[in-house]
Amino acid sequence: MTRYDRYGLSTEQQQQKQSPADGATHQRAERHGQDATMTYGTMTDDESLLLERANAEREEIFLRYERRGCKATDDSWQDPEELSVYAQIDRYGFLHQVASSDQANEEHDKLLKLEMARVKKWVKMHKNWSSSATRENLRRRVMKGIPDRMRSAIWRKLLDLDRLMKENKGVYERMLQIARDRSPDIRQIDFDVNRQFRNNIFYRERYCVKQQSLFRVLAAYSMYNTEIGYCQGMSTVAAVLLMYLDEEDTFWALETLMINTRYAMHGLYIVGFPKLMRFLAHHDKILTKCLPKLKKHLDKHEVHSVLYSLKWFFVIFIERIPFSLCLRVWDIYMMFGERVLTAMSFTILKMHRTKLLRMTDMDEITDFLMTKLHRQFGYPDDTVIKTLQTSMDELKRLKLLNLPPAAVSELPTQPRGQPLEPSTKAKIGHRDEQFSEREKVLKEKVLYRSESKNDEDEQYHNGGVRGNGDGAAGPEEEDDERTEKDYDDITEDTVSHLNIGVSTGSLRTIQSFTTFDTGTSLGTSLNSLVIIDPIDDFCDNDSIIQESTRL
Repeated sequence: MTRYDRYGLSTEQQQQKQSPADGATHQRAERHGQDATMTYGTMTDDESLLLERANAEREEIFLRYERRGCKATDDSWQDPEELSVYAQIDRYGFLHQVASSDQANEEHDKLLKLEMARVKKWVKMHKNWSSSATRENLRRRVMKGIPDRMRSAIWRKLLDLDRLMKENKGVYERMLQIARDRSPDIRQIDFDVNRQFRNNIFYRERYCVKQQSLFRVLAAYSMYNTEIGYCQGMSTVAAVLLMYLDEEDTFWALETLMINTRYAMHGLYIVGFPKLMRFLAHHDKILTKCLPKLKKHLDKHEVHSVLYSLKWFFVIFIERIPFSLCLRVWDIYMMFGERVLTAMSFTILKMHRTKLLRMTDMDEITDFLMTKLHRQFGYPDDTVIKTLQTSMDELKRLKLLNLPPAAVSELPTQPRGQPLEPSTKAKIGHRDEQFSEREKVLKEKVLYRSESKNDEDEQYHNGGVRGNGDGAAGPEEEDDERTEKDYDDITEDTVSHLNIGVSTGSLRTIQSFTTFDTGTSLGTSLNSLVIIDPIDDFCDNDSIIQESTRL
C-alpha cells in the first residue's frame, strides 16, 4: 500500500467525508472538479486519477493545519516528548537537556544588563528613524548588537516592510488562496515545516500557531515568486523571521531578502544555484590569498568548501554557529548585505585555523565546522563580532569584500505576484525514472546510509557491539563510519563521496540529484534544495528519503 492510497476516493466521495458546514471547502472541491473536467480531456486516465489525488492531498494538508488550529484533529503522534525531560529553555525558546553552568549564567546576566542599558538608545533611534543622528549612529550600534526586545521593530525598519505592505495590500491573502488551489510544492513544504526547529518551543507542537504561519508563508511565496517556487533552505530563513515578525511581515521580509540588491538571495535558490557558485569560488579565493596554509591543509584532506559552507550561505549560518551569535550576524547582514556572509565565513576559519591545522582527518574537520561550532564556538559573541569587523576591513583593503558581479540570469526575470499555471507533470509530481549514473550512485549511498543507521540503532538498543565482535570496527566500517546522524545535511555528506567540490582557480559543476522517494506517485518540487537535519523521531517514515536538489 503506497502513501497515497487514501486519495483513491473520487472527488464526490472526498466531499462526503468533509463537514457539511465547511462551505469554503466545498467550493474549493467544486473548483478542483471543474478544473479537472476542463483538463482531463487531454490526459490519460492514469494522469487524471493522479491529478485528482494531488488535488485531494493538497486540500487535506491545508485542512490539517486549519483543524489543528481549532483543536479539531488529533495528530499527537507527530508531537515530541514532554518538556519535562529538558533541563533548560533558553531566552530564544530552544530546549537543552543539560543546564548551563553557574559561570555561563553569570555571563548571561551581565549581557542582559548591558542589553537593557542600550534599549533606551534604540527606542529613541526607532522613533527618529529618519533623523541624521540615527543615520550617523545606526551602523556602529548594529555592530554592538540590537537588543532582542527591539529586534522585531528594527528588522522591520531595515527591511522597509511598512512601505512594502502598504503598496501590496491584499496580495498575501490572494497568493495564499492561489497556493491552496494549485501550488505543486505543498507536500514538500509540509514535510519541511514538520522538521523545522522542533527543539524550539515555538515550533515544537505539530500544527501549532508558528507551524501554521510558517506553512502559509511558504505556500504563498511558492506562488508569488514562481521562478523559485519553493526551495528547502527558505523554510529555515522564514522560521527565524517568524520568531520576530508577524505572518504577513515575514512574507514580505522573505521577498525583500530575495530581490533587494543588498541581499539578492534569489540567485541562491533558483535552478543551478548561480550565487552559491559565486560564493564558493570567492570563498576559495579569499582562503588562497589570506589563509594559504589552511587552504592547502583543507585541500590535502579533500575538505572542499561545499562540504561545510552550504548553510553558511543558504541560511545565513543557522545551525552552524550558536543561535545568539547567529542573530548578531543576521542583524549585521540586514544592515550591510551579502558581504557579511563573505566576511563571516573568513572570520570562522581565521579564528579557528590553529585547531583546524591540527586536525588530520576529513571527518574530524567537517564535524568540527558543521556540528561542534554550533554547540560551542569557543569565543564570546562580542569577540567574534569585533573580529568580523576587522575581517571586513581587511577584505576591503584587499578588494575581496564584495562578490564578483552577478550574471543577468541570476537576477529575477519574471514579474512576481502573477503566478503561472503549473504544468500537469508539476501538479502530479511525476518522478524522473531515468537516473544518470551519478544519480544512481547517490541513491545507493543514501539508501545504504539509511539502512546502516537503522542497523546501528537496532544493535545499540539490543546491547549489541558494532564491528567484529571485539569492540573494534571492521575495515569497511572504519572506511565509512559516517551516517545520517553524523551529517545533518545529506547534500554535504554525499558530495564528499562523489568528489564534488571546488578546486583552486576553477569551480567544478555540482551534479543535480533527482528525487527518489520510494513508493510515492506524488513528487516533491524539483525546486528543492536538501538542507536536511537529523531525522526527528516525530517525522513520518515516508519523509526519510524524499530529497531533491537542483545543483
